[in-house]
Amino acid sequence: MTAPSPDAELIALIDRIGRRDEAALRLLYDRTAPRLMGLAMRVVRQREWAEDVLQESFITVWRAAADYRDTLSPPLAWLGLIVRSRSLDLLRRRTADRAQLTQEFDEVMAETLEADAPNPADTADASEQAWALHQCLNQLEARQREVVSLAYLRELSHGELAEQLKLPLGTVKTWIRRGLEKLRVCMARFA
Repeated sequence: MTAPSPDAELIALIDRIGRRDEAALRLLYDRTAPRLMGLAMRVVRQREWAEDVLQESFITVWRAAADYRDTLSPPLAWLGLIVRSRSLDLLRRRTADRAQLTQEFDEVMAETLEADAPNPADTADASEQAWALHQCLNQLEARQREVVSLAYLRELSHGELAEQLKLPLGTVKTWIRRGLEKLRVCMARFA
């Protein structure tokens, strides 16, 4: 006598669940939850959400088990489809909730902030750009960074820089030109 196939065992459990056998639901959960949890995690990417999906999925199994037909789909494929559907439903709900919260937030912010004040998105962009510029400036050699910084932060001319740093004018111009080129290439990576 051969042992029943895993599919046959799962089909029998689903059949029992269709007749409202709670013990069969517990057994099906024990046999399939780890695999189905993995599927849910791959879709929703957060453990808490995946746990919610798994719970909703087994509620669906409880409700729909009587309609299951093994001739249409293997049991794990059917269970996987339920988990995938519940996962996508959750993601759609979360997206809709976020869109509603974002809309409400935007309305509150529009009422709160003055029209000519920078908005939070602009402030965040400026902060990101400042961080990127800092990263790129750190890639320049120390003297080159000093010349570029003085030229733009203190708005010194090439001649004033050469005089202040006691460097030849050509050297200052070369350092600025090369430094700006390196900055341009580096900043392009962050754009």
